[in-house]
Amino acid sequence: MSTDTHADQAPASPAPSLPSHTVDAIKKFVAEHGGSASAVIQPIGLAGVRITLVGADGILGDQVVEDLATANAVVASFDDVTVSEWDRAITSIVTPRKGHFQKMAGWVARQTRFPKARNER
Repeated sequence: MSTDTHADQAPASPAPSLPSHTVDAIKKFVAEHGGSASAVIQPIGLAGVRITLVGADGILGDQVVEDLATANAVVASFDDVTVSEWDRAITSIVTPRKGHFQKMAGWVARQTRFPKARNER
């Protein structure tokens, strides 16, 4: 058994560069929505990784970055953004903006047979 642990370790990869447009957008979102936010990091396939933000006031926002390492580095660069999961604490405070459901529903939103979303009645 060897006591030399440094020989078995792979060299550390360089820290990913933070996309300035993503950092600026998150700064603006946090400032506009209560001064803090929770971030849910979600891989979305070939498109990259989505950072979904839930502001202190419950408003949703998101940014997409290239990979998981970049997403984690972006979130870690903010003291007022914490990593979270879609648990009861987060989903209970989410309050989408008026029109959010319509935007996400696309053509379905223009139908008259479906009931309106609960925050648009």
